[in-house]
Amino acid sequence: MIVGSSLTIEIGDRTLLRDASFVVGAGEKVGLVGRNGTGKSTFLSVVLSEPGKNVRSTGNVRIRGTYGYLPQVPEPEGLGLEANGFSHILSGRGLDVLDDALNKARTQMAKDPSAENIELFSDLEEQFRENGGYEAESIMARLADGLGLRQDLLLEDIESLSGGQRRRVDLIRVLFQGPDTMILDEPTNHLDLPAKKWLMEELESFPGAILVVSHDLKLLDRSINKVLHLSDARMSEYKGTYSSYLVQLEADLSQRERSAELEGREINRLATLADSMRGSTNRRARIAKSLDKRVERLESSRTEVIKREKASVFKLPTPQRSGDVPLRIANLNVAYDAAPVLKDVNFHLRRGDRVVIIGRNGAGKSSMLRCLAGVQTPTRGEITLGTNVTLGYFAQEHEQVDMSRTVLDNVDDSVLVQEAERRALLGSFGLSGSVAHQMPKTLSGGERAKLGLAMLAAGRSNVLLLDEPTNNLDPSSIKAVGEMLSRWPGTIVVVSHDRAFVEALEPTHGLRLPDEVFDHWRDEYLDQVEMK
Repeated sequence: MIVGSSLTIEIGDRTLLRDASFVVGAGEKVGLVGRNGTGKSTFLSVVLSEPGKNVRSTGNVRIRGTYGYLPQVPEPEGLGLEANGFSHILSGRGLDVLDDALNKARTQMAKDPSAENIELFSDLEEQFRENGGYEAESIMARLADGLGLRQDLLLEDIESLSGGQRRRVDLIRVLFQGPDTMILDEPTNHLDLPAKKWLMEELESFPGAILVVSHDLKLLDRSINKVLHLSDARMSEYKGTYSSYLVQLEADLSQRERSAELEGREINRLATLADSMRGSTNRRARIAKSLDKRVERLESSRTEVIKREKASVFKLPTPQRSGDVPLRIANLNVAYDAAPVLKDVNFHLRRGDRVVIIGRNGAGKSSMLRCLAGVQTPTRGEITLGTNVTLGYFAQEHEQVDMSRTVLDNVDDSVLVQEAERRALLGSFGLSGSVAHQMPKTLSGGERAKLGLAMLAAGRSNVLLLDEPTNNLDPSSIKAVGEMLSRWPGTIVVVSHDRAFVEALEPTHGLRLPDEVFDHWRDEYLDQVEMK
């Protein structure tokens, strides 16, 4: 369980949380919700005692018992002794270290079967057994099958895995660990529909406590029984599912607004009455003074009105007009170690097309975008850019963001020369005020995604290549990004598993992989977007 009291969190000159007390009790499934930038990931870092350099906190927070953590951004080479998925997962129980020590003790015992070496081997073997070492492979196999990950990929180098495959490996690790408490940051990122359904069932049946940050409303609605809402540096608690929380939140906001309105009317009535009695008889002057005190008491205890969250609205600048055919792809092939991923892909884009690439994990969606963006060379085939084409690329893990430069310095100044213009652009994507001078690594995943979109806007590209642009965005922002792109007159090629985003985008075409079929968009493809 997790217990916090009088917790205040600040980053730079921003207060993210003020004097909050909360409990994630044994067996409770708690969703931490709030708009991008409210401080959810920073809150988790404080809970885990791993805050960034610019984060300051006061108060107390403690995790009781063992815990497992699923980070939003994975460790590049994993946490195991070896940089493969198998070792990374074993490290969740410390079995990677135990297995290595056990093998060394076995070798030493074979060379010198002394009583000391035999005892060391026996002790290590007992620890290995107690930690579930002999059942590890069968447990991993069950978890991998449930999440739709081929078991042989667990032996591959972690860096060679796609974003979806890596997410599954990280999930297997925390589920394999079997801690008292799981802390999960966006667990459904990159997952297809079957994997999401399986994960929801696992979380429902998990006997321990869960604290989860997610913008996947289905997950929140099905798998949690309490909500912690973070907004305007306040943390509020609501019992029940996400749907129940929304109803309670609306009732709370409406009640506060009504109470504040009635209190304001009474304050105005009493103040007006008091003013009418001043400068009159002594008796009426005493009544006026009494009324002033009543006004002071009412104002000091007046109901606090919580700001309603505004719907997000984003905008891209109108791009320069490209040629009628901005991209032409002929016989594109991609293979890794002789294993084919893309085979003879052929299609061309017309100006204004909005294309969604559909396919399961490992079908080559990200490889296709990287080739179109010029950051990966295809094994064979040609990619031809049309007249007056400027490409903009949004990478799945935000590789386009320079972590050594501030948010403001990441925005291209060749078009937006004035700092005020760049600040205004960042502000239009919800990155306002002092955020401009923060380093990208201090941003939440959602804020980093918005920075990537702002960088595209500053570049004035007329062909956008977007790989999972809505990962880590809140529901309002997901819809806003889709609507922004649907109105934009340029050409778009996007990989996304988010149904709400694709619906808002209103695609014109779909590219289905690995079938390599390019045709006009059909509504039935929405189900394949989630199946991915």
